[in-house]
Amino acid sequence: MNLIRKCLLTFLILGLVNKGFGQDKKAEIKLSISEAQTYALQNNRTVQSAKIDVSSADKKVWETIAMGLPQLSLATNFQHQFVVPELSFGKYLDPGSLPDGNLTRPDIIAAYKDSPAVPLGVKSNTTFDFTLSQLIFSGEFIVGLQATRVFKEISEKSLVKSEALTKESVASTYSLVLVLGENIRVLNESLKAIDQTYNDLTKMNQQGFNEETDVDQIRINRSNIQTLITSLNSQKEISMKLLKFQLGIDFNQTLLLTDSLPGIIITGNMQYLSAPVFNLENSVDYQMISNLEKASELSLKREQSKYLPTISAFYRRHEQTNQPSFNFNVKDMVGVSLNIPIFTSGMRNSKISQAKFDLEKSRLTKDNTGQGLIMEFETAQSNYQTVFSNYAINKESMTLSKKVYDRTVIKYKEGVATSFELTQNQNQYLTSESNYYNSVLSLLNAKAKLDRILGSNQ
Repeated sequence: MNLIRKCLLTFLILGLVNKGFGQDKKAEIKLSISEAQTYALQNNRTVQSAKIDVSSADKKVWETIAMGLPQLSLATNFQHQFVVPELSFGKYLDPGSLPDGNLTRPDIIAAYKDSPAVPLGVKSNTTFDFTLSQLIFSGEFIVGLQATRVFKEISEKSLVKSEALTKESVASTYSLVLVLGENIRVLNESLKAIDQTYNDLTKMNQQGFNEETDVDQIRINRSNIQTLITSLNSQKEISMKLLKFQLGIDFNQTLLLTDSLPGIIITGNMQYLSAPVFNLENSVDYQMISNLEKASELSLKREQSKYLPTISAFYRRHEQTNQPSFNFNVKDMVGVSLNIPIFTSGMRNSKISQAKFDLEKSRLTKDNTGQGLIMEFETAQSNYQTVFSNYAINKESMTLSKKVYDRTVIKYKEGVATSFELTQNQNQYLTSESNYYNSVLSLLNAKAKLDRILGSNQ
């Protein structure tokens, strides 16, 4: 028995351990920048909400269609009367009460009897009304059906826009994490070199070959880099949480970025240096504003359609659980309803005028949006070319300042350069490095924005 218990305990522990490893492996997500964008389109909460809006719009279209289809309803009513009204027909001559032989006047009068009262209903009764109705013609219904389809198109375009914005934000945050990581890596390498220099100068100072001020100056530079690395690590952690939020995953889940910063810079960052083609009609923002214009046009038609008559037909079946003696209710009935609007004291004209004003405003908004989108594209294209030029300049500047700094370190160790020159060149290198990574981030953000603007135009 003890052996069996030990075996069961061993299997239980192994099962829990394997389950724990399986969960850790499942929790780890590895994504490239394109995979991250695809993942966000499936899990981002804003995108999911936009997809729900599209599904809701589908149901709204069917809701409107159903208004023009046959409608069947059942109405039931229970009624109890404490006193049932009765109807009496007065006295009547009962031939069976007449005597045989000669009739006298008193005999005839005595033969008249009181007629029994007839109840006009029943004490308790349940009624059922089955009504089948059908809308035959309604101008407002026809326009409303068209409007729901436009509403569905607006929801679909809103989903496309949400997806484009999500892809842009994911690409920007993904790039920010990589930029911070690369910057931290370079600073750590610089910190190792400064640590080596600091140790060498400390030994030289102990032997009396330099002043203590020089050692202190290097120590200050070393502390500045450590502070900068700490700050960048904090920024990277926050940026990683932002990326997880955009992807729609838990903050505690492990996320590994498989793309490298140099790879992203090289891949696809030359495509927008030439003039790309921007088609305004293919812009999702322009399509959305065009749909809003259509909605305004349909709103005007809807108000105008209120001048038209509305025709509907119905069939009704009436049933009762207790049939009274006298029943004047008709069991089956068919009818047609015609509603013709005649006079509303100018209310319809006022609504039509308002709808015309709204349509005019929608057209102005459409024109203004079109010009704004063209301006946005041209600005984004010009900005991309500018930041690409800055990126190339800052890259060369960082390379040159690194060479100058490395030479100054060698000269300082040889006693040719002063600590002031070393500090100055180091600050110059750190500044050029910061400018370089800022230009890299600006370049990637500019590309992500152009990807969004031209995404629907490719």
